[in-house]
Amino acid sequence: MNEGRMAFSQVMAHGSRFVLDRCIRRYDGNRRIRSFSVRDQYLAMSFAQLTDRDSLRDIEACLGAVPDKLYHLGIRGAVARSTLADANEKRDWRIFADFARRLVVEARRLYVSEPLGLEEIDQRERTVYALDATTIDLSLSVFPWARFRTTKAGVKMHTLLDLRGSIPAFTWITEARLAAVRILDALVTEPGSIYVFDRGFIDFARLHRLTSAHAIFVTRAKRGMRWERIHSRPVDRSTGLVCDQTIRLTGTTSALDYPSHLRRVAFRDAETGKKLDFLTNDFTLGALTVAELYRMRWQVELFFKWIKQHLRIKTFYGTSSNAVKSQIWIAISVYLLVAIARKRLGIERDLYTMLQILSVHPFEKTPLPQLFSAARYTPKDAAISNQLRLFDL
Repeated sequence: MNEGRMAFSQVMAHGSRFVLDRCIRRYDGNRRIRSFSVRDQYLAMSFAQLTDRDSLRDIEACLGAVPDKLYHLGIRGAVARSTLADANEKRDWRIFADFARRLVVEARRLYVSEPLGLEEIDQRERTVYALDATTIDLSLSVFPWARFRTTKAGVKMHTLLDLRGSIPAFTWITEARLAAVRILDALVTEPGSIYVFDRGFIDFARLHRLTSAHAIFVTRAKRGMRWERIHSRPVDRSTGLVCDQTIRLTGTTSALDYPSHLRRVAFRDAETGKKLDFLTNDFTLGALTVAELYRMRWQVELFFKWIKQHLRIKTFYGTSSNAVKSQIWIAISVYLLVAIARKRLGIERDLYTMLQILSVHPFEKTPLPQLFSAARYTPKDAAISNQLRLFDL
């Protein structure tokens, strides 16, 4: 990277300007715009994400305080609160959605060889996805269009997370009242890939469509599911496995919805003593691998927690549906840009640390590898030897 470029510009440079311009032209984003282009809007909103700005007034004040640096950030128009608010309300959110999807392609290419830590999966080079959804709560008085309960408003972000690198391969933003299981209808299934999701996604007719498309799923069995055993395989109980069975469904509707056999793997957690029943349509993976795959589903929960805590998708700079979707997609693209920069530059820091450093050094003219290598910090899980315990006082 050019040592004369600011840290913020270095991160943004990992997203192709030509790709963004193509997305803008696709939706005629700059039509009748004399100043403050869509690119200016994207950069201003990305700056707000990276530096954790609280409001439009906050963005205006911070960027207005450094007018001589705006050109070097890539921003050509003046950043006024009213102009940015108007841009968020009116400029098509699909511009940023399409740009984020192009970044997904690049990020997945970089992380395709990232090991999962499961030898059986890594040897076969299979793609593993975790599918889940999170609700982003909104104020009903401010966002009346997003009502989904009598006193609540919100939108739902459905994410298909590629577990190699925790890359959001697909994201759908819908009204909050849409049942998560219905996203399976929009899923473009990849034969041979593994899809892991919780029991909230169990709909046997939809699961049978996954099987017919030669995809593999791993999920948890619902309570009260009716089934009968066809065959049992031996398991090593010292590993926590309880049983590994071939079953068929016997429920009135489930037997019709899923006429094929299923595999049931029961596992007992040594720490909690809780027994977990897993269902899959794959009969070749090791039983312990099936249990480990479901455990890895937790990464999508961590992704939702991480992006809500460290990027701006819980408070919004606009009140319309277009403004909310634009902000969410820009947040996702910023996450992807940092992930891409991390991989391309061989940076060992985790994304959390990188964002924390970028938030206080956006104008630093230091190459990113040097900026992050110079950082000294104590990991969250490290013991602090000189810190007294409460009862040692």
